[in-house]
Amino acid sequence: MKIVSAEEALSYIQSRQHIFIHTAAAAPQQLVKSLTERHKELRKVQIFHLHTEGEAPYTNPEYKESFNTHVFFTAQNVRAAMKTGRVDYIPVFLSEVPHLFNRGIVNLNAALIQVSPPDKHGFCSLGISVDATRAAILNADTVIAQINPNMPRTHGDGLIHVSEIDYATKVNDAIPEHQSATLSDVELKIGRHCAGLTENGATLQVGIGNIPDAVLASLSKHKNLGIHTEMFSDGLIPLIESGVVNNSKKKIHPGKVVASFAMGTRTLYDYMDDNPLIQMLDCAYVNDTAVIRRNPKVTAINSAIEIDLTGQVCADSIGTYQYSGVGGQMDFIRGASLSESGKPIIALPSTTGRGDSKIVPFLKEGAGVVTTRAHVHYIVTEYGVANLYGQSLRRRARSLIEISHPDHREELEKAAYERFKDM
Repeated sequence: MKIVSAEEALSYIQSRQHIFIHTAAAAPQQLVKSLTERHKELRKVQIFHLHTEGEAPYTNPEYKESFNTHVFFTAQNVRAAMKTGRVDYIPVFLSEVPHLFNRGIVNLNAALIQVSPPDKHGFCSLGISVDATRAAILNADTVIAQINPNMPRTHGDGLIHVSEIDYATKVNDAIPEHQSATLSDVELKIGRHCAGLTENGATLQVGIGNIPDAVLASLSKHKNLGIHTEMFSDGLIPLIESGVVNNSKKKIHPGKVVASFAMGTRTLYDYMDDNPLIQMLDCAYVNDTAVIRRNPKVTAINSAIEIDLTGQVCADSIGTYQYSGVGGQMDFIRGASLSESGKPIIALPSTTGRGDSKIVPFLKEGAGVVTTRAHVHYIVTEYGVANLYGQSLRRRARSLIEISHPDHREELEKAAYERFKDM
């Protein structure tokens, strides 16, 4: 590993090369900045990444001849560029992103990563974000690292020896944080409904955001819960410290919290630092349906943008507007459904912030179906729970209308009658 400035490290990138950028809050901002500053020298550099936090200046319109960006998940920092065509989206399950690198479907010339300082044995850590980054490192021709003492050292697949890093620069940057918001009455009701579906001894998959936080806040009376999830945030810590989460009933990694990446506050990052309880593993493994299903009572809680009356779940787009991505929803929905006594759950408010119904007669034109009507089981809103599994289209419509917002039920009933003739 050669210690150089960020400018020198990025001087090795050439036009038309394929570059991977570390995921979520681990995105190496100094390296990204130095790469973008070379825009006059570079043409058609192909950038690949999942969701990243912080700035994504390579998507700015003035750099459109220098960089082309391809994302496996759309985040806030690239949505404006997505609208104008400067960013393109690759639909793929999170579990399969590493396969794109391992199988040479996406060839990588370089991986830009952020790691903790090396320990006495020469091992750095990918810290809060292992996901597909480990596969990118193994398959990239050149690995360029940003060494940051603020990156926690985590256990699992994220350890990388200095001999695997070609060039490194030292920084002392704060890791981006995600602060929990005040939970609304609607979110708390949804959280309680989801908690009511969660059995003692269940293995949980929860994400980040207000509804996952509301679910976690409603589980304080549960016992012997386990965690096997693609990501987690601060809401998990009180459940671990109180003993509600002890991972004692898990069949895979009993006694351990298993995840692939995390995002939250500095409190979370400090809690993860050198904590052997937490195993940060490759998302090809964490999100593998065959692995997920081996745990008992897997309860997977995911979100949606809209759901039609037959149970089709759109979770990645608003019409043709690419809002997020497929991510790991289907990995865990399917894994939970195959788990013994598992429960796949889609949880969402009944209406948008503007008051439009999220339960709709038809998905918007161009909307993506992330979870199909054949995969869906439980739908939860603040008005209750609908179990669609094994139900006919007509019965599904009835169940979904019952948990829709009262202001929209008459309209939905008319649409259902027109479609199914007899309700």
